[in-house]
Amino acid sequence: QVQLVESGGGLVQAGGSLRLSCAASGRTSSQYAMGWFRQAPENEREFVAAISPSGATTYYADSLKGRFTISRDNAKNTIYLQMNSLKPEDTAVYYCARGPSYLGTLFSAPASYVYWGQGTQVTVSS
Repeated sequence: QVQLVESGGGLVQAGGSLRLSCAASGRTSSQYAMGWFRQAPENEREFVAAISPSGATTYYADSLKGRFTISRDNAKNTIYLQMNSLKPEDTAVYYCARGPSYLGTLFSAPASYVYWGQGTQVTVSS
């Protein structure tokens, strides 16, 4: 059974930083691509970033490049999302997700991801 548990969300002022963590259960978690998504009230779930199993390849939503960084520590079965220069429009519930077996392509569509965490709330005040 795969379980993903996000943490690190909270309230931060605009311009501040947060680092989200996602702890993944399962011995083979390091063999899969992982992704971060977010969903604001009344909006669809939005792709944030994805990372290959080794961590060598990353993929970001164009609008977030330069502010957000995805990384992973396979020894700890954990992925991270470092968020800098936060803006009020970054306010959302942030989810991590596990993709299918990695074949060289990172995906941005939520439908491509198989397992999801419960999410962690990030609120950025102006």
